[in-house]
Amino acid sequence: MTSTLLEAVNIHKVYGNGVKHVDVLTGVNLAIKAGEMAAIIGASGSGKTTLLQILGTLALPSKGELFFREERFDTKNDRELASFRNRSLGFIFQFHHLLPEFTALENVMMPALIAGKSLQQARRPAQELLAAVKLDHRQEHRISELSGGEQQRTALARALIMEPDLLLADEPTGNLDSKAGELVFKLLQDICQKRSLAILMVTHNLQLAHRMDRTLLLQDGLLVSST
Repeated sequence: MTSTLLEAVNIHKVYGNGVKHVDVLTGVNLAIKAGEMAAIIGASGSGKTTLLQILGTLALPSKGELFFREERFDTKNDRELASFRNRSLGFIFQFHHLLPEFTALENVMMPALIAGKSLQQARRPAQELLAAVKLDHRQEHRISELSGGEQQRTALARALIMEPDLLLADEPTGNLDSKAGELVFKLLQDICQKRSLAILMVTHNLQLAHRMDRTLLLQDGLLVSST
């Protein structure tokens, strides 16, 4: 039986206070199993990105509990959360947030260097990951020299350099044309299977969402259905 990797219990998120406040999430419950690919869909403004940020400890819930491998983590301090993110989570965003002054290889190496690994220790796995996303021939190119699809594949390689258990992806194909988006999605599928990596992806692309193991609908601050 596949174990639960990440669990969110009764997650609320409120912006503002007093009379002027917005209830974005109103009691979300979610469990992601190791190796599972799940998609979150919903209308713009429904809280999808907010939920993903909370799950990734980039934002704190107003109420609720978060567990990773049955250990509660939303109560940890900033340093502990930063270490947890670097060790256990990978992130891909619609806008890749790569560092333009560095090469593709240097961008992929960066999380490993931040974690204290040497240049030699970071370089080889970064090169292997760029080869896995079909960019070994572009590793010495600066980000501005890469196409949108190549930049997103570089971001994918960077997200995997620390061998995370869970990859959180916010519209990873939303900025790409259909061909580049399909390549990124197939790479995600392949990597998930080979590494037993769990992937939780926010997307507006219903065709991609329904190719995942499970699709979750976020509506009015709640996950109201799943398939």
